[in-house]
Amino acid sequence: MRPKVLGLAIAMLVAAMAPAAVISAPKAPPPAVSDAQRKQGMAEAPAVVQSAGLPCQVSDARFVGKMAGDKKKGTPDQSYYEVACAPGTVGYVLQATVGSPPTVFSCIEADTPAEAGKPPALPCILPGNADPKSALTPLLTKVGVQCTPTNVRGIGQTKTQTFLEVSCQEGSGYIVIASAPFDGAKGIQAQNCLNYDDGNGNIKCTLTDRAARLAVVDRLVTAAKNNCAVKDRRFVGTAKEGADYYEVSCQDGKGYVFKSTGGVLTQTWDCGHASNILGGCQLTDAREAATEQAGVYTRLAKNSGSNCAVTKYADFPARADNMEAVELVCSDGTSAVGMFPATGKGQVLDCGHALVAGYKCSLGKPDYATLTADLVKFNAKSCTVSNARPAAKTTKGTVLVEVACADGLPGYMIEYTQSPVAAVGATGCRFAGNCQLPGNKTS
Repeated sequence: MRPKVLGLAIAMLVAAMAPAAVISAPKAPPPAVSDAQRKQGMAEAPAVVQSAGLPCQVSDARFVGKMAGDKKKGTPDQSYYEVACAPGTVGYVLQATVGSPPTVFSCIEADTPAEAGKPPALPCILPGNADPKSALTPLLTKVGVQCTPTNVRGIGQTKTQTFLEVSCQEGSGYIVIASAPFDGAKGIQAQNCLNYDDGNGNIKCTLTDRAARLAVVDRLVTAAKNNCAVKDRRFVGTAKEGADYYEVSCQDGKGYVFKSTGGVLTQTWDCGHASNILGGCQLTDAREAATEQAGVYTRLAKNSGSNCAVTKYADFPARADNMEAVELVCSDGTSAVGMFPATGKGQVLDCGHALVAGYKCSLGKPDYATLTADLVKFNAKSCTVSNARPAAKTTKGTVLVEVACADGLPGYMIEYTQSPVAAVGATGCRFAGNCQLPGNKTS
């Protein structure tokens, strides 16, 4: 679940291209750009930008300087430029080498120190590049990350990727992975800094500490409205689709797992339900929580007219109507499916009738006695149901459930209404067609 931390050979430019201080650090006023620098920059830099394939509509430019080549050593001439691009996009520092493709660094990278505490060797000073981190805001929003950048730094480049770190006003921090050279139009990835804290690679987040980044849990607790006085907090991991998971333990002994997408709470599990969520709870006694929750389901089942004494359970995916659907394993080893609304009375369906509602038991022994009883209503008295599957939904809204018989003879298609679940007909597989269970295929 943790993203790979790449081993980088971070090769920044030569000393003349060493980047400068972190963008938000205090800076002396930038030196003035002379008319001659701007005139030469505007005349020469656009061709370098085009040669580098950058998505930059040059709005301002300056010629920084030229380093003469050495014929004896075989080194070519090198010229340096800074360009500002259209508003809302990042600017660049360019190294144009005779006979070679340009070397390019975004102003975010150019304004990052090669060594902490040292001044920049070649910072971006054009007015249009005064706040290059602002160009990240729309890019982060586009990938679903809630982040107002407060600080940013360049980490380094590979041949194809640029690595940046950004800290956010909201308290979180991210490693941003973009193309090399940096081109926001080609898309970015934003990976939670907490993924990198325990890694052995050389990509680390340094703009904020781990404790500050974990403080995002307090906002999630507030959003969850579960009256948790936080005792401890833990980052669980990032899922493949990009959602972050956190665990919190509470002073009252309870615990929760939160799913956060782009910094916004999207789902909450108490520790009794979180055993299948990235390894479950570790800050809270999950076994005790599960036992307590089993007692809750026993009471809900009893209130629904069932005698199931719940020993084990597993949630089905969340429903749009907020009805909680959960498979229950009873003390006799059989399974059932409980459907419980937030308020009011729920219902408990045996595994056979649960198929009509769209749920299949998998934890305990399925009990198909009710399906056998349903067949009796239609004079199919010789079939003891041994297996069942949902077969189809009809155009009139009823559901067909295929059943197999214990004696191995062809079974039946039973037709059900869904609300309430009630059998309204049965047709033998010899005549029904589409029967697929073992023993039911007639041709």
